[in-house]
Amino acid sequence: MIAKQEPKPVVLAAVAHPDDIEFMMAGTLLRLKEAGAEIHMWNLANGSCGTVRHTKQQIIRLRAQEARDAAKVAGASAHAPLFDDLAIFYDAPSLARVGAVVREIRPTMVLTHSPQDYMEDHQNTCRLIVTAVFSRGMSNFTTNPRRPTYDTPVAVYHALPHGLRDGLRQAVVPDCYINIGPVLAQKREMLAQHCSQKEWLDVSQGMDAYLREMESLSREVGRMSRRFKYAEGWRRHSHLGFCDEQFDPLGTLLGAGIVRRRRA
Repeated sequence: MIAKQEPKPVVLAAVAHPDDIEFMMAGTLLRLKEAGAEIHMWNLANGSCGTVRHTKQQIIRLRAQEARDAAKVAGASAHAPLFDDLAIFYDAPSLARVGAVVREIRPTMVLTHSPQDYMEDHQNTCRLIVTAVFSRGMSNFTTNPRRPTYDTPVAVYHALPHGLRDGLRQAVVPDCYINIGPVLAQKREMLAQHCSQKEWLDVSQGMDAYLREMESLSREVGRMSRRFKYAEGWRRHSHLGFCDEQFDPLGTLLGAGIVRRRRA
């Protein structure tokens, strides 16, 4: 008798803008791909404000192609954005649209922004994604377009905010650290696809050499781990309404590539 093969874990990395995944969570996503997971990348916003010289439609087209190119480097499925930059709001119409995409992908693991971050697009994306996953099995919650429910357990993990601090400049400390040293070069290649953002980030946020900035952040999180040279940090969302308390696919899949923070 042939044993039934377990389905692949399905991982959805869902963020606000093109390049948010590449800065703060691409290393973990790549490690999960290596461990046998099916990976999906989704930017809810289209990057419409991330320019100092292109028209709105030009930058939307340009950043859509950059996002697809980055997903190709990762071996991920890319999903189309729904909103303009600065137009991600936590409201019923937006939730119905986000919920439809979540039900189409049917993830068993979700990687998203920190609930506390330096900008509202990130925080609103986090809220929308968490609620969309929470409502995945609710038949009386209607998505737009309508999509069937599913009841697979889902674990939700929050990345560190950019700059490793919340909007009030307080340090955000992760529950665990993922060793991304083995995939740092591929993470860098993914971020390099977003070449339109070098000029924008230099002008708007003073992030000279954005590729070096990403490596510097990864090195700082590695230092925080006290074990890895380069790392990404994560906090796990409450299991209530999502899965059993012991359901931890990140830990199960990556095992020795994780160090957990010691609690007092």
